[in-house]
Amino acid sequence: MIKSRHVLNEEKQENIFWMTMTDLLMGLAIIFIVLFILAMTGFSQAKLQEQNLKSEVAQDLIKELKSKNINAQVDLTTGTVKLSDLQLFEVGSYNLSESGKAFLNRFVPAYLNVIFENSKISDKIVNIVIQGHTDSQLFANVESKDLQFIRNMELSTNRANEVAKYMFSTPYNKKYSNTLHKILVVEGKSYSEPVIVDGKEDYAKSRRVELKLVVKSSNLQDFMGLKNNEFNR
Repeated sequence: MIKSRHVLNEEKQENIFWMTMTDLLMGLAIIFIVLFILAMTGFSQAKLQEQNLKSEVAQDLIKELKSKNINAQVDLTTGTVKLSDLQLFEVGSYNLSESGKAFLNRFVPAYLNVIFENSKISDKIVNIVIQGHTDSQLFANVESKDLQFIRNMELSTNRANEVAKYMFSTPYNKKYSNTLHKILVVEGKSYSEPVIVDGKEDYAKSRRVELKLVVKSSNLQDFMGLKNNEFNR
């Protein structure tokens, strides 16, 4: 059958339409891939900057604490500071010991000075989190595993809270108080994050208070333009 010129023109226009749509979709796909690669590159760089920031905090903290002869364990990667319960509390209690208060009187000003006097760090801090941790040893006369966990949760939370409360009594620079009111967070972790050494829980190391920094976080959606940009726990 011989097709009319009109039918041939319609088929030609239809083919042109689909070729144009294909080219358009291909072009959009290429643009999306390029944008995605650029976003991933920027995202990776931002994450690296966050890690470098935390490492910088850690190094500054170690230097400051060492200069003041203050004994505290600082994680070189995250800047998290770990304090033993024996440094702070009466045995089996959440009450600060006199030596614990004396320790915090020295530690807190040094810690806060490092954080707040460096604008590269202070401008990016979202929270200072004080976490209490216990070991998994059992309380006497408490049979339920759930109640054991809750009792340890109460102890860990109370210990973190006591450190936070006493922080405001230490001789730190009080111009930081309003900022502390906004960013200070207290958490109790019970025995959910034990310290394991050679495959076994180290009870002494598990009983601790940690001070953690949460900084503004990079979000991949931000780099893809889906949310407002905000630079991180």
